Amino acid sequence: MNWDELREYIQPAIQSKVEEFHLYGFNRANENEVWDCLKKKKWKKLEEPKPLRDMVNDVLRLSTTEYMSFITVEAYREPFVFPSSP
Repeated sequence: MNWDELREYIQPAIQSKVEEFHLYGFNRANENEVWDCLKKKKWKKLEEPKPLRDMVNDVLRLSTTEYMSFITVEAYREPFVFPSSP
């Protein structure tokens, strides 16, 4: 099974995590960013996906600190575009 197929199976856990982050006040959290965080941080060294139960556990144990750290680093990696003057 590839990563995209697995995402479909763990989508309810990802959605639950996003809703949890919203309750904590992280209203800009979304499913794609949570998925990217997990793939690029928790699972980056895996050659093949973990068992489904372990992946769901990783999603549910993702902390706000880990998530915000990932988002911050990703923001620094993106090129900054100066807004145009009106």
